[in-house]
Amino acid sequence: MMAFEYLKALHIIFVVTWFAGLFYIVRLFIYQVEALEKTEQEKAILMPQLNLMAQRLWYIITWPSAILTLILGFWVLYYRWGYMQLGFMHAKLGFVLVLYIYHIICHKIFKDLQNGIAKWTSTQLRMWNELATLLLFAIVFLIVLKSLISVVWGIVGLLGLSVLMMLGIKWYKKVREKANP
Repeated sequence: MMAFEYLKALHIIFVVTWFAGLFYIVRLFIYQVEALEKTEQEKAILMPQLNLMAQRLWYIITWPSAILTLILGFWVLYYRWGYMQLGFMHAKLGFVLVLYIYHIICHKIFKDLQNGIAKWTSTQLRMWNELATLLLFAIVFLIVLKSLISVVWGIVGLLGLSVLMMLGIKWYKKVREKANP
């Protein structure tokens, strides 16, 4: 039983480091996209540093954390296999699958930006970054509350949170545009 508690603690630690990496990598993507819009002189200074920061974050923290989260998550689930009979676990694993898809899309964005290709605007990336926040809320509430009824209310709350975040992004964009005409 004590081994399970250590596994669960390690799983939670790597979930936290994985999310930290996901949150920060998209912030670096935003900086990279904005740096690509600068003068050649500014770009020559900013891009190598931003690319190096993104590369270290992605390969030293984010990818290893995602892999260890997956391994430890399966191990924890093995100890709590009875949870697979409960609907909340299916919903949680569905959100986790979406999170890994999010991670893979981030990897594609990472590769493009490392090659100086920006297919997303900084505003699109800001909105993209909020998806990880929504997934974090959904996964944590599901695993803590363990209730599908709570999932319904959680989805309503997530939709409300999504609307608030979108309004915040639009407001921030207007503030930035006024500050940098």
